[in-house]
Amino acid sequence: MLYEYRCYQAVPRRLPDLHRRLQELSLPLFAKHEIEAIGFWVTEVGTSDQLHFLLRWQDLAHRKVKLDAFGADPEWQRGRSASEANGPLVARATNQLWTPTAYSPLK
Repeated sequence: MLYEYRCYQAVPRRLPDLHRRLQELSLPLFAKHEIEAIGFWVTEVGTSDQLHFLLRWQDLAHRKVKLDAFGADPEWQRGRSASEANGPLVARATNQLWTPTAYSPLK
């Protein structure tokens, strides 16, 4: 298994819009394209306006196929454009790909 950690730094005052896009657009499309979301978190203490989440993939090839299909989906393209009609929601996005250790409870 391969885990992808993503952190989206929302544009100031746009975090509620980012949450809405994830809930109403991204998550249904994740289900459609069989993208497995492990969880979503917000920062309680530390840098504000951040959304953190984990995705699980079988391997890099699986990730590429699923993300390519998601990105090419006309519903995603329309929905993303509509959600950003008043400007972008994300100021900066970072991601890391993680492989569990042999002793990790989460494999």
